[in-house]
Amino acid sequence: MTEPISFNFQEGEVLLVDKPLTWTSFDVVNKIRYAIKKKLGIKKIKVGHAGTLDPLATGLLIICTGKFTKKIEGFQSQLKEYIGEFHVGHTTPSYDRETEFDASFNTDHINSEMIDLARTQFVGEIEQTPPIFSAIKVNGQAAYKKARKGQDIKLKKRTISIYDFEINTDPFPLLSFRVSCSKGTYIRSLAHEFGMALKSGAYLYSLRRTRIGDFSVENAWQLDNLIQQINSNP
Repeated sequence: MTEPISFNFQEGEVLLVDKPLTWTSFDVVNKIRYAIKKKLGIKKIKVGHAGTLDPLATGLLIICTGKFTKKIEGFQSQLKEYIGEFHVGHTTPSYDRETEFDASFNTDHINSEMIDLARTQFVGEIEQTPPIFSAIKVNGQAAYKKARKGQDIKLKKRTISIYDFEINTDPFPLLSFRVSCSKGTYIRSLAHEFGMALKSGAYLYSLRRTRIGDFSVENAWQLDNLIQQINSNP
């Protein structure tokens, strides 16, 4: 039988977690915080994550506890890698599958050469407009809350960097991709703007974060397994 892993949550731990589908990043943090408090019999402990993943995304979350929450800002600034799929021919207000289609577009003119030409436009330092369905604050309130009420929102463009961007054109209209990028990059916006570059439309169909800096999702805990380890912590 495998010996339980010894954690020191108050002094500080860096935990790699594979975020489950439909969970928010805060759901994961709250689940871990509750388990730690219950195990240690304490009322408070610092627990935070180093970079949000949307509910419809899976993959690597870096969770820091105790004194190691001071490391979060450094982790957030590191290169991130994602894999996923764009769906070409439709758009949605949220730029992903959270909302219904709001427009449909012709795709008959799109070929592999056009896709590759569009891809090259997004490599390097670019200006990107964040999705209105995001947590960016507008007059003190998260943009997505205003968007869900149908309010008109304008978000400022941000300068981000795309270091590497690969596209697999088969099977169309689903395009599988791998992208490495800087802090602040919205892959949903990349999907939306990529569709525009194809003189069509696109939305993010699936997303998985595979890497943050030197940390890989291959070394991440499944959440249930981590909670079991916390409960059995010596």
